Amino acid sequence: MTEEDETTAPPSLTEHPVRRALLDLLAELGTVTSTEAARRLGHSSGLCSFHLRQLARHGLIEEAPHTGGGRVRPWRLRAPAEPAWPADAGFDVLARGLEDESYQRWLAHRATVPEEWRRDEAFSTVVHVTPAELARLAEEIRALLAPYQDRRGRPAAAAPVAAVSRLFPLVAPEER
Repeated sequence: MTEEDETTAPPSLTEHPVRRALLDLLAELGTVTSTEAARRLGHSSGLCSFHLRQLARHGLIEEAPHTGGGRVRPWRLRAPAEPAWPADAGFDVLARGLEDESYQRWLAHRATVPEEWRRDEAFSTVVHVTPAELARLAEEIRALLAPYQDRRGRPAAAAPVAAVSRLFPLVAPEER
């Protein structure tokens, strides 16, 4: 398939390994250029550049501001107040898969990070709420995390940390 063919009929976002890897890399690093992505992922800069542009076309990423001159084109995850992608676009499945994969990578490499970063804060609980309270709770969690996203002038010791929250009704298992 040529790049022109893919532009007119892009594969599902959840089925393309280069795009999954690029989104994961952006979640990990914050910003990335096609050259940096190529070096880390083992692909060509042209291939990474093409898929970064496709992710931008789908509204999942955007160009990040840069102060240097030249042709440097850094990209970052798009962080709108409300998701810009429809639920049926497959991003939910992609995001869950990236979260799970990132967490497994964390567990496998935890011993290699500096001591002060070796603890994670994973927890879960069951709460009893109404549908309106569930929506309000989700909005409160987003508001709580908002000051830490895309921080300008962040502390030197700050590093990207995945903050995952899944709020969903528990469904009773089917009786057999």
